[in-house]
Amino acid sequence: MPLVIMKFGGSSLSDASKMKLVASRIIAKKNIGNKNKVVVVVSAPGDVTDELLEMANKITSNPPGREIDVLLATGEMISISLLAMTINSIGEKAVSLTGPQAGILADINYTRARVKKINPKKINSLLSKNNIVIVAGFQALNSKGDITTLGRGGSDLTAVVLAAKLKADLCEIYSDVEGVYTTDPRLVKDAKKLEYISYDEMLEMAGSGAQVLQSRSVEVAKKFCVEIHARSTFSKNHGTIITNEKKIRRKKMEEPLISGITFDKNQIKFTIVDLPDIPGVAAKIFGSLAKIGINVDMIIQSAAVNKKNDISFTVSGRKEVKKMQRELDKIALEFKASQVVCDEHVAKISIVGIGMKSNAGVAGKMFEIIYKNGINIEMISTSEIKISCIVNEMNMVKAVKELHKGFGLSKREAV
Repeated sequence: MPLVIMKFGGSSLSDASKMKLVASRIIAKKNIGNKNKVVVVVSAPGDVTDELLEMANKITSNPPGREIDVLLATGEMISISLLAMTINSIGEKAVSLTGPQAGILADINYTRARVKKINPKKINSLLSKNNIVIVAGFQALNSKGDITTLGRGGSDLTAVVLAAKLKADLCEIYSDVEGVYTTDPRLVKDAKKLEYISYDEMLEMAGSGAQVLQSRSVEVAKKFCVEIHARSTFSKNHGTIITNEKKIRRKKMEEPLISGITFDKNQIKFTIVDLPDIPGVAAKIFGSLAKIGINVDMIIQSAAVNKKNDISFTVSGRKEVKKMQRELDKIALEFKASQVVCDEHVAKISIVGIGMKSNAGVAGKMFEIIYKNGINIEMISTSEIKISCIVNEMNMVKAVKELHKGFGLSKREAV
């Protein structure tokens, strides 16, 4: 019997009618051909997670991570129980499991735990009795016996780690969009849905602002060769297959130069001015930020003048501005820097594509398009298959649209 993992996001479970639609899709999948075993992973319904966080922040500005995890885990418990009830009411057998009940074990990093081990004994037992197993995504049990969560978008990770451990034949991740597009179709109406995308491209896109999949889930999928089908709950159309680069090359004569354009308007740029040009300064800055849980994205250090230089860097996450500002002010005081400048009005734009590996001049073309539209580039970073720029947030939409057009990514132009 083939085993299928189906993951449904919160927008697919936001009310009773959608819950019934999801239940019908699950039952249909179970009854295809020679019958499938089905494990379903779900997120919290609708905006429940954000609402719970808002409630916590009204009580305290610094809630303990352990209690936040206990609170947020309740969202997925709502989904698993309601969906199991819905499937049972239709006449199929379904059993709901929390992350700990499903045997998902993680480390002790509250709010951003990493999966350490899975004991699938209970899942396999329920599947052997012809049950549809519904697992709460985003949550696990740590070594202290506490429930913990896997970070924003962690239900994607739950689905992929279960697919890897159970050796699933298919891993489908459903949302309110039909797959991965050349850019956000809400911003660019003629954005093209991609039939295939490589793990590496998807990782770069997820890390650059695309919200289709959690980046950690793609890392695990690549490591364990879990092919993901990203598709829509509300359409039966084929979505996008996230798979290895070799498989894509077997299907296409040549990779497109650029696969997608992403943007992230949740960026902050900090500049520490007049730092002493001595060893250990950068280590102190970024080590201190790491200790308070801040991940730095792009970094630029100017050439030293009179034994002084400036360091600029970006961080994704405007909710952490005050915490970062306090930490950087302490560092500036310690090293006698003249000031810390914070700019919250920036956005990151990235172009991504495995075709960049074998084509020169991509960066030049990107910069030319941006220049011709009168947009100033404040920072640049590159990798083998990605180029990112920081621009003023007012120019983000224009830049994305012009780059999309300039690289021929629209439906009518793409091949």
